[in-house]
Amino acid sequence: MTSIEIPAQPNAIELGTGPLPGAETPESWHSQYGSKFARNVTVATLTPFLPDPGKATGAAVIVAPGGGFRTLSMENEGWQVAEALAAKGVAAFVLKYRLNQTAADLNEFADPTRPRPRSGPRSGRPTPTEMTARIAPQVADANAAFALIRENSEKWHVDPDRIGMIGFSAGAMLTMTTTLSEGESKPAFIASIYGGLNAVEVPADAPPLFVAIAADDPLFPVGFGLIENWRKANRAVELHYYEQGGHGFGMYQKSTTSTGWFDAYVRWLGMHGYLKPAS
Repeated sequence: MTSIEIPAQPNAIELGTGPLPGAETPESWHSQYGSKFARNVTVATLTPFLPDPGKATGAAVIVAPGGGFRTLSMENEGWQVAEALAAKGVAAFVLKYRLNQTAADLNEFADPTRPRPRSGPRSGRPTPTEMTARIAPQVADANAAFALIRENSEKWHVDPDRIGMIGFSAGAMLTMTTTLSEGESKPAFIASIYGGLNAVEVPADAPPLFVAIAADDPLFPVGFGLIENWRKANRAVELHYYEQGGHGFGMYQKSTTSTGWFDAYVRWLGMHGYLKPAS
């Protein structure tokens, strides 16, 4: 890890959810794996990546990077994903959500012997209500992102009824929690990229779900309760279970077949009609 200056983000829009309660450590950034990461984010923002108006399909996707609610992989799981979606005619919005506070010193933060604080008790499987409480600031940021896009839908050439969300790792957890909570977000479609696959209670109006994960992911054990329950609820779900890829492959170009997840996701969007204007 190498400390870097906070990149210019001229198009970032503050979401108005306020500063993280009790936060004292200011935002900082570092480079790792050849990519840019944010840390100690205390004010949430949303950055639009808009397609050419003549190419816009009206569909939009909120992109939630991962990082264990301690960092945000802003480049590999954020900007690069959004740029690729905009190139397909889909408006994309990178959500820089608020994070749990970590050590201000990067070396102290990176010390593997330093205990990591937990966001709450880990025994058992939390209910959507419990999960919403655990990551309440992040869910508030996601809800505000949906509201902002709908408020500006005409200006951004977005259909307010065709806004989805894609999340990576912790961002996948945020995507699922936002979807299952009783908020006003109501994503039209969602994607979980190397997120947990634990079973959840699937609502009758659950949106279409795209899932991609590698069999050798060290953070999540094998289990398909999420997929099984989505199917039992007769809701649309597609799973890509790659032999190799590890965790955090994102937009990195690797020799594993997991690198093909984005192309598969785009085809899935097309199958559901999001790569062309609504009729």
